[in-house]
Amino acid sequence: MKFKSIVSTGASVAAFVAMGAVAHAQEEGERETAVSRVLQKVTISATKKADVENVQDVPLSVTAFNSDSLDALNVTDLQSLSFSTPNVSLDQIGTVRGGANFAIRGLGVNSSIVSIDPAVGTFIDGVYIGVASGVVFELLDLDSIELLRGPQGLLFGRNTTGGAVVVNTGNPTDEFEAKLRVNYEGPWADDDRGGNQATVQAVISGPLVEDKLNGKIAVMFTDDDGYFKNDFTGDDHGALESTLIRGALEYTPTSQLSFLGKLEYYDADGDGAASQNRGFSDRDSFDLNFDETGNEQNEIIFGSLRTDYDIEFGDGTITNIFGYRDYESSSRTDIDGTAFFLFHSEAAFEQEQISNELRYAGTFGNAEVTTGVYYFDQEYANDEVRFLPTVTAAGFFGGGQMDHTVYGIFGQVDYQFTEKLTGIFGLRYSSEEKDARVTYVRPRAECSVVAGTCPSTGTNALLGDTEDNGFEDSDDWTSWTPKVGFQYYPQDNLQVYGNYTKGFRSGGYNFRITDVPAFEQIVADTGSLSFDQEELDSFELGFKFDTEDGRGQLNAAVFQTIITDMQREVNTVGTAGVVQNIINTADATLTGLELEGRYAVTDNLLLTANVGLIDAEYDDVFFDLSGTTGVIDGDDLGLALPRVPESTYGVGVLHDADLGNYGSFVSRVNVQHRDEVAFTDSNFGWIQEADYVDANFTWNTPREGLAFSLYGKNLLDEVQAGGDTQTPFPGPLSNGVDEPFGEFPAAGTFSPLSKGRIIGIELNYTH
Repeated sequence: MKFKSIVSTGASVAAFVAMGAVAHAQEEGERETAVSRVLQKVTISATKKADVENVQDVPLSVTAFNSDSLDALNVTDLQSLSFSTPNVSLDQIGTVRGGANFAIRGLGVNSSIVSIDPAVGTFIDGVYIGVASGVVFELLDLDSIELLRGPQGLLFGRNTTGGAVVVNTGNPTDEFEAKLRVNYEGPWADDDRGGNQATVQAVISGPLVEDKLNGKIAVMFTDDDGYFKNDFTGDDHGALESTLIRGALEYTPTSQLSFLGKLEYYDADGDGAASQNRGFSDRDSFDLNFDETGNEQNEIIFGSLRTDYDIEFGDGTITNIFGYRDYESSSRTDIDGTAFFLFHSEAAFEQEQISNELRYAGTFGNAEVTTGVYYFDQEYANDEVRFLPTVTAAGFFGGGQMDHTVYGIFGQVDYQFTEKLTGIFGLRYSSEEKDARVTYVRPRAECSVVAGTCPSTGTNALLGDTEDNGFEDSDDWTSWTPKVGFQYYPQDNLQVYGNYTKGFRSGGYNFRITDVPAFEQIVADTGSLSFDQEELDSFELGFKFDTEDGRGQLNAAVFQTIITDMQREVNTVGTAGVVQNIINTADATLTGLELEGRYAVTDNLLLTANVGLIDAEYDDVFFDLSGTTGVIDGDDLGLALPRVPESTYGVGVLHDADLGNYGSFVSRVNVQHRDEVAFTDSNFGWIQEADYVDANFTWNTPREGLAFSLYGKNLLDEVQAGGDTQTPFPGPLSNGVDEPFGEFPAAGTFSPLSKGRIIGIELNYTH
């Protein structure tokens, strides 16, 4: 059955239910408004203590969204939160669907190379996702999302130098519950845009064995006709069909012991990236003009098992979280973004990971103790394939394989010196080992690293590989990441906190070596086939204030982050298209300020606001980032750090109007600004500033649980791209060296577009 017939059936059911809505008013009693739901305490799991904590009681810079807030913001994937929080960007890289390009407080990556570790860690139901691939997909049945700003290397471990994104999906309920959600949305623009998208979500949850076993199953189907219009073919572009199925069981054999297991399957098939070449197209347009639609396929199996056991020792809890993920993807992309066959690529990626965290949290007098051990292991392989017929008729084939193992042990003590003052002391030890097999991306007979059919890599490039196919190598990194902080309550509704935290991102290997002489020069200079680890020292001071009547909150933090041996992907141009070397390029310092506040003017009107400011400068540069002089000079030190907006700020309004016997009408409008940022270290590539306006208008009908919504995303139709990478096919030149960012960056670009304005309607029914 064609997918849209499912949507039609869902709409028919909604119409049938709505027919009697006005005749069935809600039961008598005081109505809970949308404002009161948002003002409720939001609990988070980020501190990993025995009990979840109110976000306002945690001495961390964290923004948390509960299920009510996520519904009001119409969050369908992590990218939906990119314009909701100061100094946070949760964009897709755009090269392949679902590839995360997250940055927090100016710390992120500008690369789609799968072997470079993310600077922002993503955790789903307590399980760390080992690669950035396959992260920004549709979200289903969420309980909460926590955005932790600043390094989280103590409790969360590896590669959280920028922060952590913690996603908690919905748990089974001990009472029967059923939900239906149907969306239909589209670009609402002129004929220069494509088609619409339809989504159906359904959730059933409840007890299977009273007081012992609860279960839940959730499903989601998405059918996207393609948001964009390809002027070359005249076809819609961006089509996608996807299915997400999740099952969950919660078993409580005793009052002290519980098991929570979740298993999900995701499958998606769609078009390739929406490639815009900004050497030829206006960067403030959605113009696309390329000769190959391309394709993307993704399949994910993800599971977790959480065990909690309450013990008398320290009135504590032992928690074990086991995770498993199997991910496969393939894609073909028109990189040059033109009507000519100049630079097309293919990629395939397979990843399998397991992880286990065992921890204990308890209280001993004035001391709260959290300690644990962690194990993570993943294997992945990647094909990098390029076709440049103007260079050679042969295809470029290469890529890499990785075996990656992590061990960790951590502990934190929160010691209450007085009723008002608590000291925080923690330490984590991490050990990582990576075994890599890298095949240079060069003209050769067709082969696949993933399938194991590429030629032997030889011995070792440092020892002189006569076959010039690549290398095999292993390296390891260890780190001690301490944390020292305090939490002080000068009054009951005001806390002041501060901390020093060490951050660590392990070194690794580049799977996209397209210029062998350039790589061999880097090896000669560094004496290593791998790039080195990145470290940082973070200092933060903040406060959290709640008004005594509970109507308002104001949170603020100032921070300074000192980065050493910054890992960067440096882009240049060569015969194999774009040359992307991963190098430890510089030391830098980022200093910033964050403010978040909200206030309920009345029981029905809530105002919110946020501001983020960052000043970022290089302290020392080890590589010619500008690529213009061949030497390191003032031009390099004066460049803007990639992915660092000087300011982000926004305001929001939430209003709940009581319609009496006709239900209620909830309106929410959010406006968020993000400054222009450099995308490449050379500053040839950049992402323009944007003002995002989102709105949601919901009629909660008198039929309890039934609601209809009209919503809009990016209502100003701002253009944003996942990247802005230089390509070797010139367009008009940059308009002057005195401008840090020219309108047409020095040559053509690969700039995969994100969707612009979206208008949608939605049905929600909960029973």
